[in-house]
Amino acid sequence: MAANSHSSPDRIGYITRVQCFSACHRLHSVHLSDEDNQRVYGKCNNANGHGHNYKVEVTVRGKIDRVTGMVMNLTDLKRGIEDVIMTPLDHKNLDKDVPYFAGVASTTENVAVYIWDNMVKVLPPTLLHEIKIHETDKNIVVYRGE
Repeated sequence: MAANSHSSPDRIGYITRVQCFSACHRLHSVHLSDEDNQRVYGKCNNANGHGHNYKVEVTVRGKIDRVTGMVMNLTDLKRGIEDVIMTPLDHKNLDKDVPYFAGVASTTENVAVYIWDNMVKVLPPTLLHEIKIHETDKNIVVYRGE
């Protein structure tokens, strides 16, 4: 049977697009007292905040189309990343410039949830597989919509 036969099994592929953005924030929960915030977040609770150069990996998973040979068009993925990550987050104060974080602590875990929740709105259904954020070289968060 030929490798490109229409009766061959569906092939599943993964595409990961990497994007970097810079932002500042202060780790502070409105649900905790000032003392508890200082105890929980330590120096990251500094009233003036601090910044990161985040590296985000957006991974989609799906069937490799028999005609196009793609899981999805990379141009569409790049556009979604621009709209969801770069425009609202890059060179912003997460706590002050992104309404989502007004009542949610801007931890990297919550940044990953924010990105996931907004990427699923702009991607074809069921394609989003994983958001991975490198906050630093040593601190990495993975979120898969669970």
